[in-house]
Amino acid sequence: MNPFSPRNLLSTEGMSRHDIELLFGRARLHARGLRAGTPLRSLAGRVVANLFFENSTRTRLSFERAAKALGADVLNFNAATSSVSKGESLVDTVRNVEALGANIIVLRHPASGAAHLVSGKVRCSVVNAGDGTHAHPSQALLDAYTLHERWGTLEGKTVAIVGDVLHSRVARSNLYCLTTLGARVVVAGPPTLVPVGLEGLGAKVLPSIDAALEEADAVMMLRVQLERQKESMFPTPAEYARAFGLTLGRARGLKPDAVVMHPGPVNRGVELAPEVADGPANVILEQVANGVAVRMAILESCG
Repeated sequence: MNPFSPRNLLSTEGMSRHDIELLFGRARLHARGLRAGTPLRSLAGRVVANLFFENSTRTRLSFERAAKALGADVLNFNAATSSVSKGESLVDTVRNVEALGANIIVLRHPASGAAHLVSGKVRCSVVNAGDGTHAHPSQALLDAYTLHERWGTLEGKTVAIVGDVLHSRVARSNLYCLTTLGARVVVAGPPTLVPVGLEGLGAKVLPSIDAALEEADAVMMLRVQLERQKESMFPTPAEYARAFGLTLGRARGLKPDAVVMHPGPVNRGVELAPEVADGPANVILEQVANGVAVRMAILESCG
């Protein structure tokens, strides 16, 4: 199945540059409508169900805001208070939600491949809002959109992805998306947190954060995902911050117009020094704001 089609968005892998740029064009249109207070209500009469089996703030609220701005009715699902706690399977859950009238299911799940599984079990559209350590396509698209709006193009730009790459669905989705748009991607992190084979996906793996920052037009700092680590893969948070955190000193060495990104939530003092997280180079809240328009474009394309 094509991971991106008018029906589903499951992954950025396999998306063409044309696919991505079409979405960006629609997102730009939706962003203007949001600013003017006149969003295009192109999903009026449709039903979007947000099924989140993992905790989320930005992604869940962003999809809810996007769906409502498009005029859709929204069903919000809480796994902790649902029949999942009584043993209901994922497939039975999504089939019941579809029977309630859902036209689009936005799914976040801790199991890699969950969105692909669900897409084969329902007739409605499926949007992957993060599945295990596999993919988070809407995050990658909003990240790339943020850079594209700032630069006009990603051609010839270098994006550094730093940190816990091993457990990051954001890193994988961004790698596919950014390289498709012509960016060069460099990666750095503790050896225990950088998977083998990234070079085959188009990334250059560098030995230190300092080597990555030296080349970066944008630096994407990744959250340390302790909840996905069965055992500690670095000595202490303080040691991680010293070796791979974006400290104020390191930030001062960035290119003058370089930007700092983070998918959130930020572990202040670990991945980012507070002064950097709140500093002039960061575009973190810009990413969050852009996420609404990008997710409007995604839902519209699937609806």
